[in-house]
Amino acid sequence: MTVLDEPIAFAASTDLARSREFYEGALWLTVLAVTPFALVLPGIRVTKVDSFTPQPFTVLGWRVDDIDSTIRTLTERGVKFTRYDGMGQDDLGVWTTPDGSKVAWFTDPDGNTLSLTQFAA
Repeated sequence: MTVLDEPIAFAASTDLARSREFYEGALWLTVLAVTPFALVLPGIRVTKVDSFTPQPFTVLGWRVDDIDSTIRTLTERGVKFTRYDGMGQDDLGVWTTPDGSKVAWFTDPDGNTLSLTQFAA
């Protein structure tokens, strides 16, 4: 038996209204609550901060069944995928890991690095 339940991920934001527009509008996530301190989404709390320096690594990601289709859908909603020098990404920005999993990255309006992963079968 564990005392822990579902994890909650955190992302920082200097502008919760702008973050809501992105997470709800572009990513189509359900907004559960908005307070002066946070935007609450399923499994995610976007926390209001006065200033923020984005980290150089992924802070939040989603498992997807069809990464190519998901990228195309998100691109149509204005999401721009990130390309990294030397990563060998395909035309959609997908990098294939040594085990065959596929990963793509994008950022939210505050520069948090987010990712999609389609795990190898």
